Amino acid sequence: MKAFFDARQWKHAPQHFMANGTLLPNPEEPRRIEILTDAAEAAGCRFEMPDDAGLGPIAALHTAEYITFLRNIYTRWRRIDGAGAEVIPNIHPANRTDGYPKSAVGQAGWHQADTACPIAEHTFEAAYWSAQSAIAGADHLLAGGDMAYALSRPPGHHAFADLAGGFCFFNNAGIAAERLRAAGLRPAIVDVDVHHGNGTQGIFYERGDVLTVSIHADPARFYPFFWGHAQERGAGAGLGTNLNLPLARGTGDDDYLGTLATALERCDSFGADVIVVALGLDASIDDPFQGLAVTQEGFTRIGAALAATGRKLLFLQEGGYVSETLGANLTHVLTGATGG
Repeated sequence: MKAFFDARQWKHAPQHFMANGTLLPNPEEPRRIEILTDAAEAAGCRFEMPDDAGLGPIAALHTAEYITFLRNIYTRWRRIDGAGAEVIPNIHPANRTDGYPKSAVGQAGWHQADTACPIAEHTFEAAYWSAQSAIAGADHLLAGGDMAYALSRPPGHHAFADLAGGFCFFNNAGIAAERLRAAGLRPAIVDVDVHHGNGTQGIFYERGDVLTVSIHADPARFYPFFWGHAQERGAGAGLGTNLNLPLARGTGDDDYLGTLATALERCDSFGADVIVVALGLDASIDDPFQGLAVTQEGFTRIGAALAATGRKLLFLQEGGYVSETLGANLTHVLTGATGG
């Protein structure tokens, strides 16, 4: 299987995030790259550097205002007397119709949904090349490939059109799906991360040309809390093209695979000819977030079920944090998909 990654993605090395009022080490650490690269190669992947497709495919989903913010905010932040080493907001607007401030602090609050997306000196560069890896994967399918894996890190599914969040800056799955749609395909995004893909849902919620499906731990008591509930079905032209399948904490293989069958049935009904898989490995029973309880064998079954649809598949890395089985889980998904 073709795989894509650019070494500049190593440069994003977030130090902290805040959870339950406590400043903690950030689990979206660069070491994930080494683990995931080895695991993908063990599954038969051959890595290539992505070409630079420019900002156009990114700007097709993200606002110019937001891209400008991400490009410049770290430099602006460092000019603040006493500023911390990373851009972390301390105030947020009540809604998206409030005034847009000029200050770096105010704009950080506008464009960062939470304290889990700190921005440092090389964050924009790493996020840019993470998106380019996803774009290269989409282009490989457009050139005739049937399957590809992009080690997109930092991840993307919590990023809205103008809002970072949850370790995410550019919405890689959305960017890839839009690239495929613009080329004439009919894409579905199937998100198997333990957390709901709220940014992806937000981007496509009022559109009917991209199907968004997310399987995740029930957000009633789990991040991202405000999105991912079953009643969220889309709106306007997108009504009926957003499907959320929340699961009880601790759900294991059999119930998870039954839910995945429901997700893939919706892809059939949508007439999708390509599936962008937002591949979070944090549904693992061993993941530090402890949301769901999928085993290594369960990940093999997930890969096999996706491949059994007969559609083109683009696997884009989302979550999955350092544990004893992180690499094995990726190997199992990809070998399940390829029959290896």
